[in-house]
Amino acid sequence: MKCRMMAAAMLFHGDELLMMKRSMKRTLNPGMWAAVGGHLEPDELSRPRDACLREIYEETGFASDDIKELTLRYILLRNKDGELRQQFIYSGIATRKDFVDSDEGKLYWIPVAEVLDREIPYIFRMTLEHYFREGPREHAWAGIASLDPSTDRPRVDWLPLTDPNY
Repeated sequence: MKCRMMAAAMLFHGDELLMMKRSMKRTLNPGMWAAVGGHLEPDELSRPRDACLREIYEETGFASDDIKELTLRYILLRNKDGELRQQFIYSGIATRKDFVDSDEGKLYWIPVAEVLDREIPYIFRMTLEHYFREGPREHAWAGIASLDPSTDRPRVDWLPLTDPNY
């Protein structure tokens, strides 16, 4: 089985979330709304935070000094057409709102109350719904994406990543 590892960031500024309206030329989710992020390079496989910071810089121009409290919130697993996809999703606070243009898509600051009104890939939508419902926690969450056999719709089962003290 092939494996693809990705890192993304939910970047907030006040009550707004930075979202990208993906270019129609993109292979994955063209024209949809997403977080900034992308694939881990081979030398980043054990350092997803570094990959996330690199992707943030490439897609926004924000350096690590422009981001506060970048924290791992989710590790998500999905089997997409025989390819195991592992996503590391972080949240952080942007200290400024101005960003550079990206060929990946167009960036916008979206009020949090309006975020879920957009066309969002289901895996990111379910992550956002969970984050908005649960809020930031001391622990990260592990998620497994699957098809719900009772509804034949996608779902994500979330478990807190905590020490069971066993």
